[in-house]
Amino acid sequence: MAFYKHYSFDLWLTLIKSNPTYKQERVQYFFRNFNSKHKSIDEIAITFRQVDLMVNAINEKAGKNVDADEMYLMIISMINDYDFNFNDVDLKLLDEDMEQIVFNHMPQLYCDDCLRVLANIKDSGNSSTNILSNTGFIKGKTLKKVINHLGIGQYIDFQLYSDEVRMSKPNAGFFQLMLDRIDRTKHPELLLTDVIHVGDNPHADIRGAEAIGINSMLINSNKLSILNLLYDTV
Repeated sequence: MAFYKHYSFDLWLTLIKSNPTYKQERVQYFFRNFNSKHKSIDEIAITFRQVDLMVNAINEKAGKNVDADEMYLMIISMINDYDFNFNDVDLKLLDEDMEQIVFNHMPQLYCDDCLRVLANIKDSGNSSTNILSNTGFIKGKTLKKVINHLGIGQYIDFQLYSDEVRMSKPNAGFFQLMLDRIDRTKHPELLLTDVIHVGDNPHADIRGAEAIGINSMLINSNKLSILNLLYDTV
């Protein structure tokens, strides 16, 4: 089936999606632990959404990465009427607790076809694969454990996360880092046209891929699904 020598995949809303109960429990945690101004659950949930959207836009525009720790401190400040005193915030404990909430409310495969398509690519023996993902509230170190739990990891040759390399899509440097990590012993004569990046975001995924000169496919946010990779040709 393999039409490309290397397949790069976005993660969120491409291969996986959030568990709704995770977001609810995350809000409850901040409601219980960082809510000196007695904000409502709904107010805290709205603050999470605002920070999520703002940081995503910043990362895509600047091509850098605002880390999860920084995002959580933004949340704490905003729900406490922009109090900047973080002396009592134990970031190590917060990180551990946030990761445990992820594991208790594990993300889900985006669709039933995800593993089938990844297995098809891997079983061909002709192609390599990677994940190239911007991160937000969930760190790359946690996402690596998640994709192993979901059965994705066995089909992926390497993973790159924005918080670990300080770059975010559509930054050309992030895509170049991906290209540099491809095993050239397996693909000694790899051309840009031999590589495809698959994702749901027209700006971060598609324009980023096109700017570096590789193929791209938009899925899930349009009429196409990951199944279309089984029938795509160079």
